[in-house]
Amino acid sequence: MPGIPYAEVIGDPIAHSKSPIIHRFWLQALGIEGDYVATHVTAAGLAAHFRLRRDDPDWMGSNVTVPHKQALFDIVADRAGLQKTLGALNTVFGDGEGGLVGTNTDAGGFLEPLDDVPLEGKAVAVVGAGGAARAVLLALASRDVGRVTLLNRTPDKGRVLLDQFGLLGDVVPLDAALPAVDLLVNASSLGLAGQPPLVLDLTPLPPTAIVYDIVYAPLETALLAAARARRLATIDGLTMLIGQAALAFEIFFEAHAPRERDAELRALLTA
Repeated sequence: MPGIPYAEVIGDPIAHSKSPIIHRFWLQALGIEGDYVATHVTAAGLAAHFRLRRDDPDWMGSNVTVPHKQALFDIVADRAGLQKTLGALNTVFGDGEGGLVGTNTDAGGFLEPLDDVPLEGKAVAVVGAGGAARAVLLALASRDVGRVTLLNRTPDKGRVLLDQFGLLGDVVPLDAALPAVDLLVNASSLGLAGQPPLVLDLTPLPPTAIVYDIVYAPLETALLAAARARRLATIDGLTMLIGQAALAFEIFFEAHAPRERDAELRALLTA
């Protein structure tokens, strides 16, 4: 007997994920019969997991977190060619014909709070050169930003990324002085709970600059606290998390997330 439609987030570990709270809030708000669960899946069980999901008529899709984002390329179709650009997938859904398709909502989720910000030709600084930074750089390239300063411990890796996304700029060490950029993005794990804080001298930033930290645990990172002390505009990591979740929600449940209730959702997530 069929159950109710459901989607999920999978990973190893997965108990910490906030995604079930977000999607269940939206399902309830819209009166949609469905559920969203967290499922622990190991690397050894990844392929078998998706064989089961593919044959489950109630499964609407899966969000995917570490350590499976790269391994998915061997299991699902990469119709957007993301293996050559982002090198990671974070969302899987059925194609309606018995196949599985992968995509990535990180770049779209990152850009959402910047939709009304004119970024064309603007100077940007990005910290990090990992998977999250790739999504940020791809998103920035789509908005035709100006010169990009990439702060990273490995200059050669950073240069490869700038060239890959067709971005003009420089790669400098983490302790280098910031240029006077219009947007500063922390796309690294620095500042994450259990990791060293990201400490930067924000003095060179103009008063109109925006400081964006994709870390959401803790929500108030040292970087954001320093930016607010200088009365700079800030965007926290929970904003990006909700934005990318909304893109996945539309794929899974074919409905727009009720974003007019974001304040209520944020309160629930930070309680």
